Amino acid sequence: MFKYFPHTADDIRHMLDVIGMKSLEELYADIPEDVRLKGDYDIPDAQSELEIRRLFAKLGAENKQKICFAGAGAYDHYIPSAVPQICSRSEFLTSYTPYQAEISQGTLHYIFEYQTMMARLTGMEVSNASMYDGSTATTEAMMMAVASVRKSNKVLVSETLDPKVLDVMKTYAHYQGVEIQMIPQSNGATDFSKLPELLAQGGVAGVMVQQPNYYGIVEDFTGVADMCHGQKAMFIINAIASDLALLKSPGEWGADVAVGEAQSLGLPMAWGGPYLGYMCTKEKHMRKMPGRIVGQTLDEKGQRVYALTLQAREQHIRREKATSNICSNESLLTLWVTIYISLMGKQGLRNVCQTGCDGAHYLLDELVKTGHFQEAFPGREFLNEFCVKYDGDVDALQKKWLDNGFFGGIKVADDKILLAVTEQRSKDEIDQLVALAK
Repeated sequence: MFKYFPHTADDIRHMLDVIGMKSLEELYADIPEDVRLKGDYDIPDAQSELEIRRLFAKLGAENKQKICFAGAGAYDHYIPSAVPQICSRSEFLTSYTPYQAEISQGTLHYIFEYQTMMARLTGMEVSNASMYDGSTATTEAMMMAVASVRKSNKVLVSETLDPKVLDVMKTYAHYQGVEIQMIPQSNGATDFSKLPELLAQGGVAGVMVQQPNYYGIVEDFTGVADMCHGQKAMFIINAIASDLALLKSPGEWGADVAVGEAQSLGLPMAWGGPYLGYMCTKEKHMRKMPGRIVGQTLDEKGQRVYALTLQAREQHIRREKATSNICSNESLLTLWVTIYISLMGKQGLRNVCQTGCDGAHYLLDELVKTGHFQEAFPGREFLNEFCVKYDGDVDALQKKWLDNGFFGGIKVADDKILLAVTEQRSKDEIDQLVALAK
């Protein structure tokens, strides 16, 4: 009856015989009657292409695009039109895992370029070919530290790390026997005066911090790497990728591993994904790095070629011996980021960060002038994201903003709002947001 149903009545009978069932009704007997569909599917009648286009245009018109002043890990950056145009080509959209180097040189090439760009951006020596997202990349860095530092299963994590990332870390840690201990904060930034005492307790595999931190504050990591290395612990920095165009890189801070979310490098917010986790490290740690690494070599003709290398992953080694059981990379998104960085260039990336920084500082000044806001963490430096205290009803204010077309930040406490400004936001939009708060 339906050409797209491949199984005949004989096929279904054979499958039921194999599993010891007499009928489909018996197969689904465990499904409660009250959740079973009674009647036909609610699917409209067949329509022409023109009618379908009109239908989806009508549905699409119901979406209301808000002007975004929210961040907390996902940022509304401008995306050059060439990026989606190139990435939409069928040879990229349909390509899969590049196991056979002979027929995957294009994919391997752009992954290699991505690795090179991320290594330079983070100031590290080696990059992998990407991971699922920033939270899982950060969690893998935690596991990498535990695997690298003998007789240590404790990781110290700053209280200023994004709580969403911390939740993922705690989930993995629970099942991997890893202990997470928090480093307290002071006025919105990590209190590193407590670090020597925590390290001296022993058994610490790594120390995890974020730059800028969850509250948008740019932290000072002077001397932290030395404290960590003095106790044989690894120093790990989770950084917002695009912000590294202006900020001191993890490599310059002496970090062993740099991880984080690369969505800020031109990926659409897209209702939360798919996103792209990056991980870079020093060369001495690369054999403990999870995921793929693409290397450059020469073929028998002396021509430059690319191949997967150092593949101590669970698809190539016994699962219990693998560096990690994460076994995929976000290849299409690495291409997206590679094209974005190539088009923007060093100066373009800096301009994006500086424009967002200037807008954020202007927004803060204007909010303070209303008399209803004050800095949540006075005296702290920030780039394009900051936290303010509000003297009224935060929920009511955010609803007012939303009703007037603005996604007005993230509520992080009963009296605190986290706001972000990117190069997409104009002075007029900022002024409108402030006027609604007066």
